[in-house]
Amino acid sequence: MTLHQPARMIDTHQHLWVLSERSYSWVTPETGPLYRDFRPEDVAAEIAAAGVTGTVLVQAADTYDDTVYMLSVAAQQNTVIGVVGWVPLDRPEEAAFALDLYAHFPALRGIRVLNHNYADPSWLLRDDVHRGIELLAPRGLTLDVVSVLPEHLDSIEKLAGRHPQLTIVLDHLAKPDIAGHGWEPWATQMTDVAAHPNVVVKLSGLSTSSAEGWTYSDWQPYVDHVLTQFGSDRVMLGSDWPVSTLSGDFVGVWQAQREVIAGLPTDEQDDILFRTAERVYSLPATEGTGS
Repeated sequence: MTLHQPARMIDTHQHLWVLSERSYSWVTPETGPLYRDFRPEDVAAEIAAAGVTGTVLVQAADTYDDTVYMLSVAAQQNTVIGVVGWVPLDRPEEAAFALDLYAHFPALRGIRVLNHNYADPSWLLRDDVHRGIELLAPRGLTLDVVSVLPEHLDSIEKLAGRHPQLTIVLDHLAKPDIAGHGWEPWATQMTDVAAHPNVVVKLSGLSTSSAEGWTYSDWQPYVDHVLTQFGSDRVMLGSDWPVSTLSGDFVGVWQAQREVIAGLPTDEQDDILFRTAERVYSLPATEGTGS
């Protein structure tokens, strides 16, 4: 398959962690190959080979340590053009102070918490969290959200209605059950969420939702549904590296994600490959090879 060669490509969802320096509560020996350090230099060659011209680092721990580390990487690595960090949204006074400190670092473009690991699937709808979330839009920041349960998607749909001025970024296509060929209630819930124009979606994390031996055709109905509901100008591409290494290498997964959108007109592919990300995260344009 001959793929469209865009002016640039942005990987909107990449993680780093250095276990020897800071704590990541969910990265344990039970996570197997993920239980090691993942630094920028570990993926630099693959980023270049895939043609990615800029990356957005996304928090992997509900800690200031993780966010400061990502900001330090962004200050040193030209390819890192954005950071989605963390503040304690359930402690709004502290969150406001932290966001004021972060304002000195223009790479910070959004906030995320590991809400999908919390016992309460409606955590984002709590009153104290509501006050924390209200701090984001006036500062030009987005909210990335992970959804792995139907209750999470219900919360996101309500959250979008409560905060119409806030751009909500829904990670990993809300993790449909691709391996089990699941469709509902995911499909209907995504339609409901798409009715809120302030929600955008990341085409990411699909390989780890798929059965062994996956191909991009396994993803096609899910991606097509999201594109029908949201449109290309509300979809962007992310690698989910290094989590994606559980079911493929960086270049292979990135290539498959490009193949699943290859049937779209080139301007719609450009939306997904870089334009949506630049608009949503207010990112600087990166240099690419063009076509």
